[in-house]
Amino acid sequence: MENETSAPLQSLEDLEIQEWLESLDSVLQSSGPEVAMEILERLRTHATVAGVNLPFSANTPYTNTIPVHLQPRFPGDQEVERRIKSLIRWNALAMVVRANKLEHGIGGHISTYASAATLYEIGFNHFFRARTENFEGDTIYFQGHAAPGMYARAFLEGRLSPQQLENFRRELKPGGGLSSYPHPWLMPDFWEFPTVSMGLGPLMSIYQARFSRYLENRGLKPVSDAKVWAFLGDGETDEPESLGAITLASREKLDNLIFVVNCNLQRLDGPVRGNGQIIQELESAFRGAGWNVIKVMWGSEWDPLLARDTEGLLVRRMGETVDGEYQKLTVSSGAYVREHFFGSDPRLLQMVESLSDEQLRRLRLGGHDPLKVYAAYKSAVDHRGSPTVILARTIKGYGLGEAGEGKNVTHQQKKLNEEELLIFRSRFGIPLNDDECIHTAFYRPSEDSQEMRYLRARREALGGYVPKRSARSKPLAVDHDELFHEFLQGSAGREVSTTMAFVGMLRKMLKDPEIGQIIVPIVPDEARTFGMESLFRTAGIYSSVGQKYSPVDSDMLLYYNEAKSGQILEEGITEAGSMASFIAAGTAYATYGVNTIPFFIYYSMFGFQRVADFIWAAADMRTRGFLFGGTAGRTTLAGEGLQHQDGNSHVLALSVPNLRAYDPAFAYEIAVIIQDGIRRMYRDGENIFYYVTVMNENYAHPPMPEGVKDGILKGMYRFRASTDAKSKLRAQLFGSGAILNEVLRAQEILEQKYGVAADVWSVTSYKALYMDGIETERWNRLNPGEKPRLPYVTECLAGAPGVLIAASDYLKTLPNMIGKWMPRPLAALGTDGFGRSEGRTSLRDFFEVDSRFVVLATLYELFHEGQIERAVIDSAIADMGINTAKPNPVTS
Repeated sequence: MENETSAPLQSLEDLEIQEWLESLDSVLQSSGPEVAMEILERLRTHATVAGVNLPFSANTPYTNTIPVHLQPRFPGDQEVERRIKSLIRWNALAMVVRANKLEHGIGGHISTYASAATLYEIGFNHFFRARTENFEGDTIYFQGHAAPGMYARAFLEGRLSPQQLENFRRELKPGGGLSSYPHPWLMPDFWEFPTVSMGLGPLMSIYQARFSRYLENRGLKPVSDAKVWAFLGDGETDEPESLGAITLASREKLDNLIFVVNCNLQRLDGPVRGNGQIIQELESAFRGAGWNVIKVMWGSEWDPLLARDTEGLLVRRMGETVDGEYQKLTVSSGAYVREHFFGSDPRLLQMVESLSDEQLRRLRLGGHDPLKVYAAYKSAVDHRGSPTVILARTIKGYGLGEAGEGKNVTHQQKKLNEEELLIFRSRFGIPLNDDECIHTAFYRPSEDSQEMRYLRARREALGGYVPKRSARSKPLAVDHDELFHEFLQGSAGREVSTTMAFVGMLRKMLKDPEIGQIIVPIVPDEARTFGMESLFRTAGIYSSVGQKYSPVDSDMLLYYNEAKSGQILEEGITEAGSMASFIAAGTAYATYGVNTIPFFIYYSMFGFQRVADFIWAAADMRTRGFLFGGTAGRTTLAGEGLQHQDGNSHVLALSVPNLRAYDPAFAYEIAVIIQDGIRRMYRDGENIFYYVTVMNENYAHPPMPEGVKDGILKGMYRFRASTDAKSKLRAQLFGSGAILNEVLRAQEILEQKYGVAADVWSVTSYKALYMDGIETERWNRLNPGEKPRLPYVTECLAGAPGVLIAASDYLKTLPNMIGKWMPRPLAALGTDGFGRSEGRTSLRDFFEVDSRFVVLATLYELFHEGQIERAVIDSAIADMGINTAKPNPVTS
């Protein structure tokens, strides 16, 4: 019975399906692809309505997206471009090989650029437009491991010296060197964006493209057809960040964004998808997300074969071959390719019988064919309505031959032996003799050579050289004293949180005539948590399409107001995406020549702990702006518990060299910090950015005391001195942020109940104090003949008698790290351990940082100094109801 039914189906496939295909060909010839597409879509709809269950597939056949007859004419000189590309290949290889000869193990990567050389050179010669006075230029995120190729091209262009290439990965050598990967901090005139395999570049590029549209829609820069290009490897797409925001790009219709995925099918240790097809997987993901997908699979040598593939046998064979097998075919002989790829069907063998084994071995992949790559790029830049991803098939280590072409070890290849170097030289026609080749000499043609004239002419036509970074924005003029004046006056007895104080400042900044329009509020779906809903109506939430609906709260004063000119970037639940927007806004002074001041406020626990890689990238990129850690501290966020309560961020902030971190307790401290930050970053041009923590605990804010501004910025000042000048029992109490009020209560208890005269210091920045201390130590060490300098902490406490107690809502290590510069040992209280779902009072008791534990710590230190009897401590423990048998919060 089974045989009886299969025969008619086979007959149907041979006859009726052929008629359908001929009908489709007729429509294509007579009416074009648009009509054919409409017919196919109606057939699909009709079949679905009729109950035909059509399996969904976001994939197209495993072949080139752009057919031969639609390829544009190649506008350049292919032979000259090939010679230029070969020279860059050689110099990139020579740079890495020389570096590892001079210093074993210095590292570097040959294979990534070897696989991507054509992808980059087509861009450099025909598409990558530089920034000029009249054009903002294209923004390019280069694949980090391909950096040697970018250096090698810059060497040909005369932008880098032979000595710099000689010192690749040895930046401290005389004459300077080159950083391993794209690092703007280390090469601020060259690199714009740090990348390298962590998925940061792809995600940052998406938000960069969106920020460009944000600036245009708000009138902060002219509308432009500039593109954002992001180059990444297929292995990098395993990082969640790489694909995590691709729906944003399509939702925003970011046709200014082009991804180029170098699909060499290999990651560091082996194939990306040995048992599958990474290109088809990525096509499915991007097409499903709404991207325009262009596959560049096969080089021009395959075109005649595909033209003869009238039955679709070759395309079917291409589609059924897994990546691990493709990798094997890459390193095998032509005879192996004939037997194991084409030999699966006699008709395929017949198709290639006129080709020699050597011709089969040399069948190029699309990513190495300039004609195919140019066609893809041209189609991408001309496309409108959605972002584009180009999936280009390449071979990792292309050109390295037996040294590593297409092999699993290719990524780690650093050296080539003499024979391998000679073979590489001959294959790419490098004009070096054997001795020069063996010693990996750099090669640069004469200025009047055809190659150099062509190279310069192409870059001149595209506006200049890339990559190139320049800070082009104009400094701000005003110091904004009047803007922040009201926040120095205190809250007049009203109880408000530091978060509310900050939001009040933000509201006022948005109205300022100089900086109002360039403020960029960024929030990841927590605006109402932070009391920012009042800004919805006044500043508006940015939407590239405005507001196409009537919000459910439209009858309320503070309704959810989206607008094309909206100022707030309300990013949804994505700290990584919000951080990418912060980076785009904080580097706009260089990328677009436009000052924008980002204020990114988020749950502080979801900052450094969650997106520390992006914060580190922001530092590398010389980002400017303000990160605000809201609902900060381990004990101020009542009820939320372990996941949300932050006692870590200020410790983690220590690792970022150009980040200034503050934990203010009062509104005037925040005002001083913000005003100074705007001045330093946007008037004086310092490459720093800020992390400021704010809380949701309400209390009255005092006016700013006289003479404390300098201390606020340096990290500490005496907020309230003891009124008891006669007591012999003395203490210096240090508090910050949420815990300063507990310290102030402890001051009162100590004086009233135990006769201890205590001064209270507001520590606004332990990091600032720490950095000052280590810098002072360094200066003294390097200048032993000079009068030693004193750390600021030491200066402050000169003549300040008594025991030293610090209480923090963060780990004890934070205050402890400045103890070495204090005149006497420091006792530190902090919130080491996991959080709890509780109210503030219970949390501060649990972590032992409330006023009672500050009192106890003070009395214990006085007892330890022999100034009071133990009975005083015992009595205090009983009076204050402290449970001495309570669990240790660090381990419980």
